[in-house]
Amino acid sequence: MSKTKRLKIALCWHMHQPWYQEGSDGEYRLPWVYLHAMKDYSDMAAHLEAHPGMKLTVNFAPVLLDQLDDYARQLEAHLADGTSMNDPLLNLLAGVTPIPADIEGRMRIFDDCQKANADKMIHPYPAYHALLASVKDANDSAPEAHFERMIAYLGEQYFIDLLVWYHLAWLGHSMKQLKSVHQLIGKEAGYTMEDRRTLLKVISDCIGGLVPRYRALSERGQVELSMTPYFHPIVPLLNDIDNMACSQPDDPRPEFDLYPGGVDRAHWHFQEGLDCFERHFGDRPTGVWLSEGGLSEDALVQASEYGFRWTASGEAVLRNSLAKSTVEGMGQGDHCLYHPYVIEDVDTRMMFRDDGLSDLIGFEYSNRHSEEAAADLIGILENIADGIGKKAGDHVVNIILDGENAWEYYPHNGHFFLDHLYSLLSDNTKLEPVRMVDAVEACPSEELEKLCAGSWVYGSFSTWIGSKDKNRAWDLLYDAKLAYDSAISSGRLDAETSERATRQLAIAEGSDWFWWFGDYNPGGSVRDFDELYRSQLVHLYQLLGEDVPDTLDQPVSLGGGDGVANAGTMVRNV
Repeated sequence: MSKTKRLKIALCWHMHQPWYQEGSDGEYRLPWVYLHAMKDYSDMAAHLEAHPGMKLTVNFAPVLLDQLDDYARQLEAHLADGTSMNDPLLNLLAGVTPIPADIEGRMRIFDDCQKANADKMIHPYPAYHALLASVKDANDSAPEAHFERMIAYLGEQYFIDLLVWYHLAWLGHSMKQLKSVHQLIGKEAGYTMEDRRTLLKVISDCIGGLVPRYRALSERGQVELSMTPYFHPIVPLLNDIDNMACSQPDDPRPEFDLYPGGVDRAHWHFQEGLDCFERHFGDRPTGVWLSEGGLSEDALVQASEYGFRWTASGEAVLRNSLAKSTVEGMGQGDHCLYHPYVIEDVDTRMMFRDDGLSDLIGFEYSNRHSEEAAADLIGILENIADGIGKKAGDHVVNIILDGENAWEYYPHNGHFFLDHLYSLLSDNTKLEPVRMVDAVEACPSEELEKLCAGSWVYGSFSTWIGSKDKNRAWDLLYDAKLAYDSAISSGRLDAETSERATRQLAIAEGSDWFWWFGDYNPGGSVRDFDELYRSQLVHLYQLLGEDVPDTLDQPVSLGGGDGVANAGTMVRNV
């Protein structure tokens, strides 16, 4: 079968972490940027470097790129002259912050150093597992006072070893092949300051090398790099809260009707995102994953104004949109999902993910043997190609998902699954792995009569708006935006403060805060994001020289549910 007849497979990995710093340049409250960098972003690059015939798209949120750059600079500075870093966990590992003597400080280390998938990241290392088990077993069998005495009694070396092991466990499979890492793992205990510095150098080299590695993959045409608006806001909701109406007609709204100046704020995120992307990668992206796959006609027009050739969302957005069509039979064929769409007078093409196939990778294949799982996915894709027949080359299957959170549920961070998958796809006679931009150029587009606004999750915005806690968070943001507008229009802020306040507002406009609010998410994670969200708003009021409202003293959400699959970081649609 000729190459042009092969069914196109467009894989897109979305790399994103929210802004974890206090304010725009304070201490990192959560360590997920650098931990995912040394585990997932490094491994994903390594897989592509090992499979030069594999083509796909990697989407980077600019808010992640700037945080990676900040970590790289801080680690380099520390290794050069011992400079303190803005991340408390890294400072403990480096010895910049001594092991605390108080019970509360020690308990924080103990708790933080087991935030990982136990089956895949802790239990495979007997020395690490034993460190935790020795204390946890005592906690299970003794009164709380005895447990606290035990924590106080443990020597500093215990906590040093625990910190080293936590970071070793978070290294990706490719990083664990380094000789220096092998030696650290083999040592098991009694880690010295020299050992800790060796580990920090490994982490520093990894994070500092990520952007150049992905840039090289892009420059040789193997990978398309796309972006998201800067701080990952949901553009349709900034533009018009009423964009929730099509998919959530009966859900309650926030107290306001329109986010003030929301269209201008969306443009700010577009432009700042482009500037950030060009600063890191040296080129403008051809595609944009609008935050959370949030599509609306006004957002699509904005994407087109910035010259983006494609954007993407979830399957349910397409289904909801086709259901609104007045053209009989439009999009009712078995393969309506597998080609690009366009709306009248807008150049940007829309791609829609196959939710079922994307969720197989995100939730199911981690429980199966790697070779079997990869072969199963290939078999499904070949069946789709066979079903389409001679016109398979005019169609594309879009598999789009989070590029970081699924892998800790796989053995060896998904190494063998992705190795098998990329090998099978690269050599397949029926399937052609492509970049998103290749797919929209090669596959004929169909015109979509009406776009029903929504996101990749359930085809609605219900994960971010339309319930009590989420709406309250929007109301707090609205009040802060009014205070911002008043301060800016008064002219009382100098240029530097105005710029900092604008950036601080943008941080609060990110989607992640609203994602976590709600009773269905685990209480600990909700608390972390709730506290950080409110502190970001507090910092904005302080920059504006305004009194901080009492409403920011009260939690927005308490959470308390068991959490959705994969610890609340991912959602499945089917």
